Amino acid sequence: MANAVPILSLNDGNTIPQFGFGVFQIDPKDTVAAVRRALEVGYRHIDTAEMYGNEAEVGQAIRESGLGRDEVFVTSKLSNAFHRPDDARKAFESTLAALKMDHIDLFLIHWPLPTLYDGDFVSTWRTLKEFQLDGRARSIGVSNFQVPHLERLAAEADVVPAVNQVEVHPYFGNEEVREYGHRHNILTEAWSPIAQGKVLGDPTIVDVAEQVGRTPAQVVLRWHVQRGDIVFPKSTTPERIEENIRIFDFELDDAAMEQITGLDRGEAGRQGGHPDTFDYLPA
Repeated sequence: MANAVPILSLNDGNTIPQFGFGVFQIDPKDTVAAVRRALEVGYRHIDTAEMYGNEAEVGQAIRESGLGRDEVFVTSKLSNAFHRPDDARKAFESTLAALKMDHIDLFLIHWPLPTLYDGDFVSTWRTLKEFQLDGRARSIGVSNFQVPHLERLAAEADVVPAVNQVEVHPYFGNEEVREYGHRHNILTEAWSPIAQGKVLGDPTIVDVAEQVGRTPAQVVLRWHVQRGDIVFPKSTTPERIEENIRIFDFELDDAAMEQITGLDRGEAGRQGGHPDTFDYLPA
């Protein structure tokens, strides 16, 4: 099957599809149709979050798809507004209620927020462990954690995150965080995988795409997969949704991989907020 997605092993014994569908910045009114289309063409991993405001629509789309609950891997994330343990417990219950599910496959702390909550994200992490122990979260992880944040969890908590979802794309390889993950068996999930489209016109990527007869987006997504990261592009265009997943019937050679990796601009390439200072709280 041309779009057969690899399945990766997590450090807790569970597995995760390496390729999925992201719904960040998809309006709730457009989410059901987009997710249903993704499921129709072979996606089996949906990534949402409380702060995206479309968990209910994700759940609706999965129910309407005709697929069994165990056929779709669902990720959501804790809102920045609810890091205190009691608030996190209520927020997690709200996520399950919105999705209309009795469990979630992966639940993440969305941001570490080290300048808020007295800098305490460890108690938040321990609260996520409760959800895993009672079976309502099959796996737990973090998002936007830097190496010092991960090292603090390693020192003060006894569960290693299954994944760390961070900004990664050709202009920002986030290599220090990725390398830490490799060494500690934490899978990296890449958000903003095409830098919100900014890398698609890059001459190097365009050239590679022409050489392999693929679109620039397919080439960049293939680069992510060959690096071993989990990736979940988002789109509301049916044709683009299908195009994005058709990356498993070709490979990039070592030269092409090196060319794309060489586009890394370090911190200058970062598109989103810096995890050391990001402090957004939803109203």
